[in-house]
Amino acid sequence: MENKYEIGALILRVVLGITFFVHGLVKFQGGIENTAGWFTSIGLPGFLATVVAVIELAGGIALVLGLFSRFVSALFLLLMAGAIIKVKMAGGFLGNGQGAGYELDLALLAMAAAITITGSKLLALDKVIFKSKENQNTVSAK
Repeated sequence: MENKYEIGALILRVVLGITFFVHGLVKFQGGIENTAGWFTSIGLPGFLATVVAVIELAGGIALVLGLFSRFVSALFLLLMAGAIIKVKMAGGFLGNGQGAGYELDLALLAMAAAITITGSKLLALDKVIFKSKENQNTVSAK
């Protein structure tokens, strides 16, 4: 049986990946121009909407597959910190009746931080890819 910490990390990785994938997909389905317009309305460059959506979409897929989990999770951590500071903080932890609070963003940030710190190797393609590279390095070093 796999280590219980790896099982926990797998659950966090997959749920976080699915969550971000769906958020990125919705930004494109709803018209990325609309998201860009909203970014502009809060004082951010509109092109960042595309950057964020691509990170969410591709990063979500990468996390589910277990590719570059620590790096992708670090990007998600930065996205959530930015969202909390720039958008959600003013509404408070639970929201102010006019908008959502930052409680979900903080939970996603914590999940991303956990994966950034510990990684997640169980059922991860990274394990397969980097293990084969590790074996090649060991063979060539002999």
